[in-house]
Amino acid sequence: MKICVLPGDGIGPEIVSQAMRVLEVLKQDGLKMEFEYGLLGGGAVDETGTPYPEATQRLAKEADAILLGAVGGPKWDTLPREQRPERGLLGIRKQLGVFANLRPAILYPELANASTLKPEVVSGLDIIIIRELVGDIYFGEPRGIEERGGERVGYNTMVYSESEIRRIAKVAFETARRRNRKVCSVDKMNVLESTQLWRDVVTEVHKDYQDVELSHMLVDNAAMQLVRNPKQFDVMVTGNMFGDILSDEASMLTGSIGMLPSASLDENNKGLFEPCHGSAPDIAGKNMANPLATILSAAMMLRYSFGQEEQALRIENAVKKVLAQGYRTGDIYEPGTNKVSTTEMGDAVLAALQ
Repeated sequence: MKICVLPGDGIGPEIVSQAMRVLEVLKQDGLKMEFEYGLLGGGAVDETGTPYPEATQRLAKEADAILLGAVGGPKWDTLPREQRPERGLLGIRKQLGVFANLRPAILYPELANASTLKPEVVSGLDIIIIRELVGDIYFGEPRGIEERGGERVGYNTMVYSESEIRRIAKVAFETARRRNRKVCSVDKMNVLESTQLWRDVVTEVHKDYQDVELSHMLVDNAAMQLVRNPKQFDVMVTGNMFGDILSDEASMLTGSIGMLPSASLDENNKGLFEPCHGSAPDIAGKNMANPLATILSAAMMLRYSFGQEEQALRIENAVKKVLAQGYRTGDIYEPGTNKVSTTEMGDAVLAALQ
């Protein structure tokens, strides 16, 4: 298993190093893995002048899966748009064709009080948001900022093709078949024609999945329902921009975005695996970041790209054990638990793993 490791910026190197400690244990136990490291994001700009250098493009293309930390930070916010770290992230997603972003939102029982919602609202939460990742307004053309009538005008294009919608809908229905057989498709068809097409195509694909219940919801209502009654959902499927927003909202139901892993898959399950959170430059280098989302992303990598279900469960059970033992980084800490650093959380996971 050839894995490209991209630590990235901010807290990225700190959290990735803890996930790599976990993978190294599995490697010592006989799991055959090779690791190659590359640059992506702001650090890549500093060294090469571009956020997604050619050397990294080659590594990513040759690898069977990619493990990523996080990219970006205020240091690079004033650069020309094509040089900003986020362009590297969009670039690797586009190059690899990882169109299906899977973001599970699971509330571990020990973290019920860490959620900003009442425990009775979120206890037992287990949903997954499937976000289309390489289309929509983030990639649509034309786009830009220009002068019209004596003032500046910014514009972007929200566009989806039938084939793009069809393939992400299939991922959602197949995922639901392995869960509770419920899919909620999120759109804004009352205003946006592109999402009217989204609803039409998802409805058509559903004809091949009559064993799965399909519902539709407008995105503004979905945002409200996620905080009102999140357990009504099982699988949610939506476009790139709506999914970006809703999945971050869902992260807070679980107590912290530092707990949420993600998988971005192509049609052959080659994937880009990363935590849902950003680079958190305010705590970078302070050994404070929560590495669990990255460690859980490594588990998703073993499951989805390599079919190593037993090893994925081994990691996930170790995380559950650590939480049950009361270990907490600052983002999920509450009185009565054991507040630990990034490396100490990694130590605890390794001990539980072994």
